[in-house]
Amino acid sequence: MAVPPRAAAEARPSRADLQRVLELHTRSSVRVRGPQQAGPGIIVGADGQVLTAVAHVGPQSAQVVHAGNALTARVVLSSAVLQVAVVAGPQGTWPAAPVRLVPEGLAGRWVVGVMPGRKGQRDRPRATVAKSGPAPFFDVDLMLPPGSPLYDGDGRLVAVVVEKRGRGARALPLSAVKAELASADTP
Repeated sequence: MAVPPRAAAEARPSRADLQRVLELHTRSSVRVRGPQQAGPGIIVGADGQVLTAVAHVGPQSAQVVHAGNALTARVVLSSAVLQVAVVAGPQGTWPAAPVRLVPEGLAGRWVVGVMPGRKGQRDRPRATVAKSGPAPFFDVDLMLPPGSPLYDGDGRLVAVVVEKRGRGARALPLSAVKAELASADTP
């Protein structure tokens, strides 16, 4: 298997890097429940903003489950085109994941996803090289559910999974989410 040039220039995330990602993921991940489906999400704002897949939210609200507490959150952004949603939980202090925007895209870069544990097993982080997809998306060889976060080797959130694809997933970089939020804020 040939490694894309950018990934060859970057070091593969080490075991220590993967452990750091797992710790940050455990602290900042949530479960989002809408009227039809539930799935993972990630806290992206200290005021309770959560990024998830659009399928996990209702038209105006969703429940966010964090640390055993189910809290009602309002929908801030729901994009069927990008397949993502941002919801805002109640005011308080939330353990937001550190974020990194990569405007030039993630194809050819190492990303880390956290594979959910099955039947009493622990979650485990796995690194893979992002592959090109239709803009602004990219593909990864990780079977993660929609709403799952993807990190760089330093443990910073860089993307969110928006759909399963065969033995992998399609993901959206945070730079595309930021652009969508900015366009939603302008009249």
